[in-house]
Amino acid sequence: MTQQEQRPALGDVGGQGHVERAEEGRGSRTIPMVNARLDSRDLFATSRLITIAHGEQTYQLRLTAQNKLILTK
Repeated sequence: MTQQEQRPALGDVGGQGHVERAEEGRGSRTIPMVNARLDSRDLFATSRLITIAHGEQTYQLRLTAQNKLILTK
């Protein structure tokens, strides 16, 4: 995986699984997913900005100081 790339776990049964996030030079970490739901505290544990690749497009999901989420293209 490339830097900040996310993908659902293979063999996901009953909506439970995990998302792996690889960070260049940092290895990877596993984020738990239950019933197709992720906790934003897990997503933003190491950074306030996440880059999401969706097809050919790239988006950024940012956690603000007011604890709001902003998705930009």
